[in-house]
Order: sequence, then structure tokens, then C-alpha cells
Amino acid sequence: MKEPLSRAELDGVVAEAVGVRLDAVRELTEGTCNAAYALTLADGRELVLKVAPPPGTPVLSYERDLLATEAMCLRRFAGRVPVPELVAAGTAAGRGYVLTSLLPGASWQSQSAAVGPDQHRVLRRQVGRHVAAMHAVTGDGRFGYPAGPLAATTWAGAYRRIIDALLADAERYAAPLPVPAEDLRRRVGAAAAELLPAVTTPVLVHFDLWDGNVFVDLAGPEPAVTGFIDHERALWADPAADLVSLALLGDIADDADFLGGYAEAGGPVVLDEAIRARLHLYRVHLALLMVVETVPRGTAGAEHAEWNGRVADWLVQELAALGRR
Repeated sequence: MKEPLSRAELDGVVAEAVGVRLDAVRELTEGTCNAAYALTLADGRELVLKVAPPPGTPVLSYERDLLATEAMCLRRFAGRVPVPELVAAGTAAGRGYVLTSLLPGASWQSQSAAVGPDQHRVLRRQVGRHVAAMHAVTGDGRFGYPAGPLAATTWAGAYRRIIDALLADAERYAAPLPVPAEDLRRRVGAAAAELLPAVTTPVLVHFDLWDGNVFVDLAGPEPAVTGFIDHERALWADPAADLVSLALLGDIADDADFLGGYAEAGGPVVLDEAIRARLHLYRVHLALLMVVETVPRGTAGAEHAEWNGRVADWLVQELAALGRR
């Protein structure tokens, strides 16, 4: 799905965005959607460029103007949450791009073997505090994705549109679902109608805060979270939805350090019975998205079978949990 740029194309984007010569380029390979590069400019600045796939690339229905969503998030979170500074955003050759500062450190995922138990506790508490600050960013009454039609004036309405779109994507790409689509639609629709009207304030949630999108610096006397990256999946939603990717395939209730930091910083989500019930719906959302995207992203092959099987099992388990309430 990623479509790299030539050096000449990179030179052109940088010249248009900041008017400075590009000295050096290093491709960043961790992501699967956007092309990304670490850049060194002639004036000494080190920046990151992300460029969307070209028009006509197979994508999911929600994946509209993703880098415009990222730029919006960086503007809204600036000064509240550690995120890269937005330097420029625009379109080049029909492809959206964002140019940002380069965060110190590296992704937690890439350094996981070096994070000891004490460092882990400190960092998770910091993540909790930063997510609480992020959850103070509220919208104007519209829920769902910032770009395109997958939005509504109620969270229940937006959620149903999002699930319907993912099921339509599954049919369009012949993605193998572990449960019949109509069974999933019926069970999720009934639970959403019951549980989601309680959510009345749209909050800007990241929805992809796994360790690969959390940058940490381990070089100082104390480990530090230096920022959250890759905001393109963000949407206006129940803030509890963020607790799913923060405990991917698990349960955030088991992360006392995160929850302690989140509560200390005044995070709005408390793990009561109502929130726990809604979390099953949000796990279904993320698991379904992850199952369906394997086809357009080219990760449905045998080399990914073990992970894809775990995600499919997670989807089945969360649907079953909805029925046991």
C-alpha cells in the first residue's frame, strides 16, 4: 500500500513546503499506509515527512484525507499533549502530506527489549497523564471521522455508520470475517442502541495508541514519553474508545500504572460497569477494522497468519462478551 517518492519528488515537496534545500533522507519503514521519511534540511533542521498513498490506491471507507485529520490533531493537541510540531501540510501530485518536527527518542515498540520493569511503570503512568490531557479536547457536537460521511450528531449513529462501512469494505475486498457479517451487524447494532446514547460529548480520540505510536526517550536519568505519533485514525468519539489500543488484545483494567496516571491528571473515564460494557463495542470496532484492512494493505498472507488469527479470535471473543452482558 505504501508508495515511495523519488528523491526529486521529495526535493519538490520540501521546497514547496518550507523553501529550504533537502540535504539527506532516510526512509522510515515501521508503518504500512503512508510513505514516511526522516529529513535533514540545509538549515540543520530534522523533520519527518509523511505522504499519503496516490489516488486510486485501495483503502477502507474511513481512510479519507487521513493526513488532513493528522494535521488537525496536531493543531488541536499542540500545547496540551506531547506531539510533533506541525511545520506544513498540503497536497503534492494529488497526495496529501504533513511535515513535522522529529521527536526525540524512538517508538516504544522498537525499544521494548530495553525497557525494564521500573521504567515500564514510570512510562505507563506518563502515558496515562498525557491521554487524560488529550481527552480534554472536545468537539462541536458531531461524532465520527472528521473527513467524509462516517459521522452523525449522535455517537450511536456515528458508530453504526462506521461498522456498516467496515462490513461493506469486507464485502468489497472479500476479507475473511470470522463471523457472518449480518450476525455481527445485528449484535453490534442492538448493543450500540442500548449503550451509546449515554455518550453526549464528542472527544478527539487517537484510537491507535499501541506502543508503536508512543515515542519514548530512555537516554536520560528518567525515562520519558516524548510524544504520540500517527493520528490519522483519530475520530470524535467516546474517550473510552482510546482504552482499546492502549491495551491491544488485552484489558486496560490490568494496567494500574496507566490508570493511576490517567486519574491523577483528571481523565474523564472511570472503569465502571457502563464503561466496561462499551469497551466491548470499541474492541469489536478496532478488531473488525484490523481484520478487514489486511486485504487492501497486503498483510493477509501466510507470513501474517499467526497475528491475523489472534485478531480474528479477539473479534469473536468480544462479540461473545456483548451477548453475555
